[in-house]
Amino acid sequence: MSKTLFDKIWDAHVVKSVEGGQDVLYIDRHFIHEVTSPQAFDGLRQRNIPVFRTKNTVATADHNVPTLNQHLPINDPLGRFQVEKLTENCNEFGVDLYGLGHRWQGIVHVIGPELGITQPGMTIVCGDSHTSTHGAFGTIAFGIGTSQVEQVLASQCLLLKRPKRMRITVDGELAGGVVSKDIILYIISKLSAAGGTGYFVEYAGSAIRSLSMEARMTICNMSIEMGARGGLIAPDDTTFEYVRGREFAPQGADFEAAVAKWRTLFSDPDAVFDKEYHYKAEDIAPMVTYGTNPGMGIPVTASVPTAPAEGDSVASFEKSLGYMGFTPGEQILGKKISHVFIGSCTNSRIEDLRLAAKFVQGKQKAPHVSAMIVPGSKQVEAQAKAEGLDKIFTAAGFEFREPGCSACLGMNEDKVPAGEYCVSTSNRNFEGRQGPGARTILASPLTAVAAAVAGEIVDVRNN
Repeated sequence: MSKTLFDKIWDAHVVKSVEGGQDVLYIDRHFIHEVTSPQAFDGLRQRNIPVFRTKNTVATADHNVPTLNQHLPINDPLGRFQVEKLTENCNEFGVDLYGLGHRWQGIVHVIGPELGITQPGMTIVCGDSHTSTHGAFGTIAFGIGTSQVEQVLASQCLLLKRPKRMRITVDGELAGGVVSKDIILYIISKLSAAGGTGYFVEYAGSAIRSLSMEARMTICNMSIEMGARGGLIAPDDTTFEYVRGREFAPQGADFEAAVAKWRTLFSDPDAVFDKEYHYKAEDIAPMVTYGTNPGMGIPVTASVPTAPAEGDSVASFEKSLGYMGFTPGEQILGKKISHVFIGSCTNSRIEDLRLAAKFVQGKQKAPHVSAMIVPGSKQVEAQAKAEGLDKIFTAAGFEFREPGCSACLGMNEDKVPAGEYCVSTSNRNFEGRQGPGARTILASPLTAVAAAVAGEIVDVRNN
């Protein structure tokens, strides 16, 4: 019987099917961080249960960590408590921790792939929405809640209902100045922030296959922003070469044997999906958001819509524009901004930094713009310094920070002041996401650095 890629991986991990249409699913890798794990460890402690498979669990500190002076104690009491608690829990339960000061510390969804912990065909979970990032390798990867974190720590399994399957195909060639972040913002703008609800998405087509692994991670990362359970891309030679030689990847003959198995991970030609969409790469322009969810996106040259999208209420639409300080029909192009943030689990990898550095080399950011570059991991930071990217950024007036989630969310010191606009390469533009009253415009690293230099929203194709 023909199967989708998703079903092949799911079926290989079913421990037991139970009444009511649910499966007990085995989890290959469990990533944890300081925000959603303390309560889970407390639950184990109260029931006197150990972590079932410590070597399948990997921890790092990312959400609450400062991105300046990481060698000093964390100033924020809650952040400091959570990071210290993660260290205590990992020591007590025997879980590997890449905490502050460790050469592998970084954003959880950056370090997993770069260390070779993430491998095709796996099931991967984390108490974080953007676990879908790992789907770029041909995995079933998704975020879970705190009670489920405890379940996985205790049993290495989850009780789940199989989601429906969706395939999104993008064929053709991208125009200059258009990158993977624009692809996913375009897709979400077409389907809305709820268009993928109940589905697990497979991305396919020539435009997707032409992307690097880092670009594919950006696509899968934001699957959750259209309501999907997750997203994945069939592994290919690009995937295998990325994984080859990494710290925790199979080596030598074991790697070749793994690749032979990974080559079976694709949707059969006549596999049936519950829903399909097709898009042309040539139709995609540099994208920006104008509202307070990632589905409220438009080409950078377009005007703010004058009416809500299908399925959205007028009240919600008007509230969103009011929060953002936009009016219907207003041009986004030329909008003055005061902050730029390049980072997050969406766009903080070395490829993102290289793209940004290439654009800003020899230029200066606008004097009124505060601009931060935050690498996704200590390894990305070290590589950027080895290539001299940090010097390019600082010469252009940008701050080059230390790794962490940073200004993606207001859980650390890197907040955007109320009422001010930030062009951000992160994944969410919700009200208050980057700080109380902050106004977030999502964009690609290329569009973001162009805005930093110009001091306003510009079409990178003309700059």
